[in-house]
Amino acid sequence: MKSAILVFPGINRERDMARALKLISGQEPAMVWHAETALPAGTDLVVVPGGFSYGDYLRCGAIAARAPIMNAVRDYAAKGGLVLGVCNGFQILCEAGLLPGVLMRNAAIKFICRDVHLKVERSDTPFTRGYNAGQVIRVPVAHGEGNYEADEETLQRLEGEGRVLYRYCSPEGAVDDFGNINGAAHSIAGIVNETGNVLGMMPHPENHVEPIMGCTDGRGLFAGLVAHLDKAA
Repeated sequence: MKSAILVFPGINRERDMARALKLISGQEPAMVWHAETALPAGTDLVVVPGGFSYGDYLRCGAIAARAPIMNAVRDYAAKGGLVLGVCNGFQILCEAGLLPGVLMRNAAIKFICRDVHLKVERSDTPFTRGYNAGQVIRVPVAHGEGNYEADEETLQRLEGEGRVLYRYCSPEGAVDDFGNINGAAHSIAGIVNETGNVLGMMPHPENHVEPIMGCTDGRGLFAGLVAHLDKAA
């Protein structure tokens, strides 16, 4: 799997993501600076990592969404290329128009940095085939603006089209106020676009891929992408 990780000023999770991708795919990802205008030839997966691009000025992800490289990402996604945005990457994808909705301040107006539980809603997508539908996984979050919001029509469309792939839940898998750590509408932690090739999610699966971290629940996302691309080759 040939992956490309976008790097913006203020992004700080690109090395975590690169390590996870190399561990699971066996290939070193390319680092693509925000001022570039093209992605590396043969890219299988574009990753927009977490951090604080441009210091979160204006709105989180608003400036990065207008960087030169994002035009190439839009073209790549329009042709069916796989795109993964994590945390600030999710914010950037929304601001770039690649995903609907917006990420608002957490309901408690506090930065949240801890492990959370997610319910995997489907197992038949490139981003979830490494899990079972209904499986509960544990991954970290670290964000101040992870409260996903959209108008009611958009939310109903996301639900009706099965585009919510990951949802905050309790350790037992209950989708309730207790598990919804940031107040996100419908407890949404991760969604895909209409064609299912662009995923944005707030939690950080790349930080739970090695036993030394005490949990490897994040591996399924990356292993599933590798399996999907191997099958398509």
